[in-house]
Amino acid sequence: MRFSKQRELIQDIVQRTNSHPTANWIFNKAKKEISNISLGTVYRNLSQLNKDGVINIFYDDNIARYDWNTVAHDHLKCNKCGKIIDIKLHNRELKKEVLKQYKFEAENIEITISGICENHMNFKEK
Repeated sequence: MRFSKQRELIQDIVQRTNSHPTANWIFNKAKKEISNISLGTVYRNLSQLNKDGVINIFYDDNIARYDWNTVAHDHLKCNKCGKIIDIKLHNRELKKEVLKQYKFEAENIEITISGICENHMNFKEK
């Protein structure tokens, strides 16, 4: 990958957050440091970083989100605040079950479980 100041900044922004940001969020952060950066430049660099295996892209409904964690993992998403949390499920067993039940060999499984995070649950005792 060729070095560029923009790509280095975009990579750094993604790697400094656990919020699974959107391209617009990254663009707004980058604009504070490189005032003439364009949204197109951000998208192109995010795509290249993903191709190079430096970051991952996953989809939250139809919204692309960017993740510094390139190790296979799944997500929890809070329906109240939108927070997304990395989790590790046992997808090996799920792959076996899919093969057994559906005669389909799953190469990749990405699961997002939506619900309510602990900060927004209505517990009687907290």
